[in-house]
Amino acid sequence: MSAEPTRTAPARRALPRWLATTLAVVFGLFYAYDVWEAVGNVVGISTLASGLDTSISVLGWVVLSIGVAVPIVVFLIALRLGRGRDILAQVLVYLAGLGVVAVVSLGIVALFGAGELLT
Repeated sequence: MSAEPTRTAPARRALPRWLATTLAVVFGLFYAYDVWEAVGNVVGISTLASGLDTSISVLGWVVLSIGVAVPIVVFLIALRLGRGRDILAQVLVYLAGLGVVAVVSLGIVALFGAGELLT
């Protein structure tokens, strides 16, 4: 019987808490800007609707609500997925999340113009 040496995975260095928090805050500002844009869309569409003496349809409210919720949900997912990883992995997760938010926002704008959201 020969004993084979066991290989262990190299230990990952933990990212300092202040650096992880700084990354979350910096990227959180980008996600907050996307939320701000979505709220601006809600205000803009409701102003357009009132100017045209009409209202926002149920589909319009759902689409506009999704536009507000997506950046928040994606940021929370990116925050959770990046936790415990090194700095490069966290930055890449946040950037990928921003890409997802941009694609979803652009898809919403492309599929539903202002006319589709009004009754």
